[in-house]
Amino acid sequence: MVIPSIFLPEDWSFTFFEGINRHPDSIFKDRTVAELGCGNGWISIAIADKWLPSKVYGLDINPRAIKISWINLYLNALDDKGQLIYDEEKKTLLDRVEFYESDLLSYCRENHIQLDRIVGCIPQILNPNPDAMSKMITENASEEFLHALSNYCALQGFVEDQFGLGLIARAVEEGISVIKAAGIMIFNMGGRPGQAVCKRLFERRGFCITKLWQTKILQAGDTDIAALVEIEKNSPHRFEFFMGLSGDQPICARTAWAYGKAGGRISHALSVYSCQLRNPTQIKVIFEFLKNGFQGISSSLDLSFEDDSVADEKIPFLAYLASTLKNSSYFPYEPPAGSKRFRNLIAGFLKTYHHIPLSANNVVIFPSRAAAIENALHLFSPRLAIVDEHLTRHLPRKWLTSLALKGTETIEPLDDAITVIEAPRQSDLLIELIKKLKPQVVVTGIAHFEAVTSSAFVHLLDTTQEIGSRLFLDISDHFELSSLPGSNGVLKYLSGTPLPSHAAIICGLVKNKVYPDLETAFVVTEEESLFSALSKTVELLEGNTSLINQYYYGCIFHELLAFQLSGRHAPAERKSNNAKSVDMIGYSAAASSVLDNAELSINGVESDSVIHMDVDQTFLPVPSPVKGALFESFARQNMSESEADVNTSIKNYVKSNYGFPTKSGTEFIYADNSKALFNKLVLCCIKEAGTLCFPAGSNGNYVSSARFLKADTVIVPTDANVGFKFTEKALTKVFGTVKNPWVYISGPTVNPTGLVYSNNEIGEILSTCAKFGARVIIDTSSSGLEFDSNGWDLEPCLSKLKSSCNPSFCVSLLGGLSLPMLNGVLKFGFLILNEPHLVDTFHSFPGLIRPHSTARYAIKKLLELRAQKPSSLSDAIVEYTAILKNRSKSLKEALEQNGWEVLESCAGVSVVAKPSAYLNKTVTLKILPEGEGGQDNATMKITLDDSNIRNALLKSTGLCINSGSWTGIPGYCRFNIALEESDFSKALDCIKKFKVIALH
Repeated sequence: MVIPSIFLPEDWSFTFFEGINRHPDSIFKDRTVAELGCGNGWISIAIADKWLPSKVYGLDINPRAIKISWINLYLNALDDKGQLIYDEEKKTLLDRVEFYESDLLSYCRENHIQLDRIVGCIPQILNPNPDAMSKMITENASEEFLHALSNYCALQGFVEDQFGLGLIARAVEEGISVIKAAGIMIFNMGGRPGQAVCKRLFERRGFCITKLWQTKILQAGDTDIAALVEIEKNSPHRFEFFMGLSGDQPICARTAWAYGKAGGRISHALSVYSCQLRNPTQIKVIFEFLKNGFQGISSSLDLSFEDDSVADEKIPFLAYLASTLKNSSYFPYEPPAGSKRFRNLIAGFLKTYHHIPLSANNVVIFPSRAAAIENALHLFSPRLAIVDEHLTRHLPRKWLTSLALKGTETIEPLDDAITVIEAPRQSDLLIELIKKLKPQVVVTGIAHFEAVTSSAFVHLLDTTQEIGSRLFLDISDHFELSSLPGSNGVLKYLSGTPLPSHAAIICGLVKNKVYPDLETAFVVTEEESLFSALSKTVELLEGNTSLINQYYYGCIFHELLAFQLSGRHAPAERKSNNAKSVDMIGYSAAASSVLDNAELSINGVESDSVIHMDVDQTFLPVPSPVKGALFESFARQNMSESEADVNTSIKNYVKSNYGFPTKSGTEFIYADNSKALFNKLVLCCIKEAGTLCFPAGSNGNYVSSARFLKADTVIVPTDANVGFKFTEKALTKVFGTVKNPWVYISGPTVNPTGLVYSNNEIGEILSTCAKFGARVIIDTSSSGLEFDSNGWDLEPCLSKLKSSCNPSFCVSLLGGLSLPMLNGVLKFGFLILNEPHLVDTFHSFPGLIRPHSTARYAIKKLLELRAQKPSSLSDAIVEYTAILKNRSKSLKEALEQNGWEVLESCAGVSVVAKPSAYLNKTVTLKILPEGEGGQDNATMKITLDDSNIRNALLKSTGLCINSGSWTGIPGYCRFNIALEESDFSKALDCIKKFKVIALH
């Protein structure tokens, strides 16, 4: 039975049933099936009658269709006498088939019905909008974008709608949530958009497809295809029609339109596709994430891969990222040595695949192997280092051009004069060079023909140990991320013998299948002191290794370990290493001083038990726009260079927030974080024989890293009456005593005080610097979350000074986008230089880690969103700023009630306070137990001052802050208020608890 409001069975549905018939008889047997757009129900009834499924749900949005379907079910379930017809399993059609009104799969989703099969002969309503398509093509016109319609990403959902595929696309996405892991979807597809577009609809959503059947049907005479002709005129796409039913050569819409107008009959293909998810569990996680507030970015998702190995790497990561973003409101604190989970995974891989019994405390994570090598050389500052010629291109040119060899100079080389000699990789030649030159540090790779066995490595170990050289061996070229990793002589050796104290292994991870330019590195050492020192160099010189990069490679390691049974292999047996080496080079004097005295991240305490008010990171919930941009950046494929070009967005950002002028010759330099950029500027300062001037009241990590790099530093006295800011008077006094001053200014928001330089104040400071020809570094990394400030407008001031100042005067703008973008994972750093000579000097220090295209894409998207007002991100910034303002007041009250003097904060995430009631008090503190072996009744007696109060607070309450040693302001400690809500409450409780403990 049919009625006028229901689609009649026609070529579309007959072709569809023919396609279903191509499957073996087992396709529906004992399965749970849903038919979408069941119409009068004949296909659902036929499936039940022929294949005996356990249940068929016929679904249609038309309530009349459902009524007719039930009638047709009874007409087929009963014989001519009105008696039930039983099949071979003693069931009737009434047992097997049910019909329900449903918008696509809403009935199954609402009733939590999991399906084995989803079939659908869904209408494709061809109603394109040529104007919209033309606009889309114009806005996105680029060679990459116009390559082919199948490469459209950013507006792909829109493209599908234009071709009448939107309903099928929605059905497929809804089906992902209710289809079982081994489930199959079968759909009818009209071929007018072209086979590539039809196939891509499924493939980009993670399906493997099989074309079951294809035929041709005549184009309905009342369907106007003129709009398709307009789309072809404005885009590279060509639709697919045929002349009559027998023509097998496709023709475009323009030809078809002309042929039809001349009286010819045109047809189009009709295909039946069978689809199955390639990674069902993980793709379900991805789409579950997208449907919870991120539908807007689903059009960017692209899970079609020509290479299965690429799919096997990227899909698990997207699922992991989706799960992390869905289940975590913020990104947790990770130590500078790297994510504990990631280091455990690397150690687990080495243990499982190479039988090397290491732990996370033997592995330090670096942004790249180049950074690891440069950091190691800064740490030791060797008079002479021999470095593999393949590993020198990222080292400072000064090291490669100096020649401070014994006998070549009449005076003793300076402590910071590092000379690097390039060396061949072939071991016999390298060892000959080592014996002759006796370097203090050797950094080398190992030739492929020598990597199979361990003999070359052992010879190198013995030689360097004999003469007292530190050895860093790079195995990047031989380290395989595979479940069948190849033989490696170095790793074979380490499976049986501990790594000697003078040696460490460097490995750059670059061999992923998806992003050949996404690098992270690790260093393996079995010497505890070297592990600690290298970890601190990451903190001082790099900030931290990109957490998202660690997530990416961590996911690869996890996949390689997940299928293995833990504890199945006995621990490897290793020979003891009793060889004695001669005295080796220690850390440089500057490095030792900083490592011993600077206040860096705490070690030896489980970070889970610590409340971190001592780090420059926000732990507030990450806003949805940030999560969306981050996920979309990895979901995309075929990203063009222009889509990841942040220059214009950064230029607009600094102009609107700081009025900082840029011109055609302005240099924009980017890094994973602003800390790495700052340290390259420190090297520029050193090269120009400058003196770096910090205010008393500066980011302690910046001051420490400058000293670690052996820069000449001066601390400019500041006064509590002006909030410990720079003043014209204080600067003038210092400038009279130093040559080539370089001035570091944190602003508009000052880190650590949380105060703000006004536009007039910064103008006066810059005028003073201009008089003395100082080079100025303005660091905006802590800015962007001011409570009641409108930012700066530096352009009028700088334009005026440029024409009348000392020629050496210049202003460089340094920034980081972690705080302004309200997240702890995208630590994108930028540096803007306007002085050509400084640009040249900066580029003589190459080893900078550039942000990956995914990070650039996400940052560009967020900057554009931030500039829109209102927008979801700009609204979130207003909300977060209000939270921080209230937090600042709450902390101020809590501190003042418990014996602290507080400097009221005006911006950002920092508050400073003086522990007045505690200074010079001798107290006995009960120490919190650390881990399972901790002592519950341990105590410590201490006379409190502004430096050791940090340790006292940590040991007795678990709260970690920055002391006066870090802030540089005598007596004042710093508190980070951007904590997760429960941690902030715990922090306030710790402050009260400490008063009870210390002042009872």
